[in-house]
Amino acid sequence: MPRLVLFQPEIPPNTGNVARTCAATCTPLHLIEPLGFEISDRTLKRAGLDYWPWVELHRHASWQHFREQQQQQGGRLLALSRHGSQPYTNLRYRADDWLLFGCETAGLPAEVVAEADACLAIPMAGSVENGGGVRSLNLATAAGVVLFEALRQIASPSHIAG
Repeated sequence: MPRLVLFQPEIPPNTGNVARTCAATCTPLHLIEPLGFEISDRTLKRAGLDYWPWVELHRHASWQHFREQQQQQGGRLLALSRHGSQPYTNLRYRADDWLLFGCETAGLPAEVVAEADACLAIPMAGSVENGGGVRSLNLATAAGVVLFEALRQIASPSHIAG
């Protein structure tokens, strides 16, 4: 099953909402420190509601610690960025993919993106690149959009009701 990875998230409700999506889809959630909040933060817990017992949560002390585990387990590392070279819908997802999202204010550092197997973008008609004023989507929204596309393609009945 794909894994969702947040690189140094900063806003507790975003991470809580991502955790709720992970609980609903049985998707492991990996958080790469430093975090911009304490894991016991009230707003983090509130956004995740009472679903935390169903979140397979993994914390990594650093990017290097995460990469060691990711490489041991195998699978492609897919970075999501507004600077991605191809739309997220153009990729054929696999069950062992790692979906990597950057922090809310700075995204993913170039050196992190350089280690990814691919860098994908969510096309937005109203983006700055298209003459609009939107720089990015909310982290929880972006993570949900990409995760559900990956799960749709993989078509695992245990992940998608239907």
